[in-house]
Amino acid sequence: MKLVLICFFPFLLLPQQVMEEEMDSAFINARKGIYWALSNIKPDKNRIDKELIADNKLYASVKLYREVDGVKIESRGFFSSTEVLVKLYRSDDYLEKEGYLKKEPPEEPVKKKKKKL
Repeated sequence: MKLVLICFFPFLLLPQQVMEEEMDSAFINARKGIYWALSNIKPDKNRIDKELIADNKLYASVKLYREVDGVKIESRGFFSSTEVLVKLYRSDDYLEKEGYLKKEPPEEPVKKKKKKL
């Protein structure tokens, strides 16, 4: 009886290993969505929705939201029938430091010229 269990033990772990590989692949695709969103931040838009598709496969669905002092990114990575959701919050200071945002110079007030009488 023990010999039979020892022989089948590796086969019991195989489905778990396949599931973990699918989750890892879905996580990698979600990370690709995060990197895409970070490199495509536009200061004039408050929200960006994008689906990353290649070879007729959906790899990631990305949503970027502008918050008060930063951004929120939601990326869903897909692989086979597995889906992984990653949420990321980053401040504007961090994004400027890492080079994802360019610091805008402060606007100078427009001075009105006085008319001479």
